[in-house]
Amino acid sequence: MIDYIKGELTELTPALATVEAAGVGYGLNISLNTFSAIQGKKEVKLYVHEAIREDAYVLFGFVNKKEREMFELLITVNGVGANTARMMLSGMSVNELCNAISTGNARLIQGIKGIGKMTAQRIIVDLRDKIVALGIAEEIPAGGQMTAPVNNQVKDEAVSALTMLGFAPAPTQKVVLQILQQQPDLPVEQVVKLALKQIK
Repeated sequence: MIDYIKGELTELTPALATVEAAGVGYGLNISLNTFSAIQGKKEVKLYVHEAIREDAYVLFGFVNKKEREMFELLITVNGVGANTARMMLSGMSVNELCNAISTGNARLIQGIKGIGKMTAQRIIVDLRDKIVALGIAEEIPAGGQMTAPVNNQVKDEAVSALTMLGFAPAPTQKVVLQILQQQPDLPVEQVVKLALKQIK
């Protein structure tokens, strides 16, 4: 499995980036968000999703892990293929898409070319809990509004430590987020200690 490709950006269009690494040029399908982020750069690091079909081997490239995670969640939804998911990530940022899903804003999602009413509603139903569990979106309270941002580095390190201790990532993520929203200045070790008491 290819996790990421790091190398020289030799060609770039709004839909495709060619990255040369160790003498091999990799053509990666990209979203407009990734295009904007890497435009003008000589060296890039793109996170990869491999789509292997009988008739094709296609690589998708993403500027960060959150965009890739969002893409991989979108393609699990019935009726959303890889090209539709890329179109969605070109029309909206990951945060905007998370907001639309978490607040149930089907109309906003329908504004993206190729997304009908039924598909928009399916995306909301299927992914609302998952985007929080994976930490792509922060915890969403009952009112549907996003909460204050947390220190992602502390959050990621705490979740990583707890996962290595054998706890499942989804409930761990949720507990760590709750702790950091209540006490945003806690160091990693304190977050881990508190989480150990709370994880079921």
